[in-house]
Amino acid sequence: MIGGDDTLAGYVAAHGRPPAFEGSDGRAYSTGVFSEDDPGPDGKYGAALLFIRWSGTNEPDGHLETDYLARAADPGAAETVVGEMSLSDVKAALERLIAGRRGGSVT
Repeated sequence: MIGGDDTLAGYVAAHGRPPAFEGSDGRAYSTGVFSEDDPGPDGKYGAALLFIRWSGTNEPDGHLETDYLARAADPGAAETVVGEMSLSDVKAALERLIAGRRGGSVT
């Protein structure tokens, strides 16, 4: 198994679905990894976390995303690095995003 189910990729491998978290705002979020379609000026691809926010009726109603957390020569390699993050680090990233948007809006 990839990194055990205490990592993002390990959790997905073990459970067949992305992990979900309750944010400090009381909302449910599921998370995944995305990467750039094209390389940056340095020739590398960035990968980041994407958090989908769910409504009370279990429909997506917004999202939050981190800055790029890893860069690599190909998108898959960058996504692998982000996928190795512990679930506690992923949750901490979510909480930083929530704190950063208080008073603002989620797209």
